[in-house]
Amino acid sequence: MKKKKEVIEFHAEFCKTFSNPTRLEILGLLKSGEMTVSDITEKLGIPKANVSQHLTIMRMMRIFKTRREGTKIYYRIANKKLSQACGLMQNALAQLIKGVPMLKV
Repeated sequence: MKKKKEVIEFHAEFCKTFSNPTRLEILGLLKSGEMTVSDITEKLGIPKANVSQHLTIMRMMRIFKTRREGTKIYYRIANKKLSQACGLMQNALAQLIKGVPMLKV
């Protein structure tokens, strides 16, 4: 039973990682292939330091893998099932959101 509880706790922590919209955008960008911090910064139009911080958090959760080529580090999705699961969730949410007023937090 302990193992199941550990998986549930990890699942909760994992989902917290995606509570930030920028991280979801980064995941979406990397669905098309690996990118550097500079590539992501250019696409999102946010500071490099912010992108690096998000990537570090997501890498610690094993969402991304990296490879180094010279001075550049390339990020890619560690497991394609993650992007598939995220896509399924976004499709489900797109259906739920129709007609539902957005909560202002």
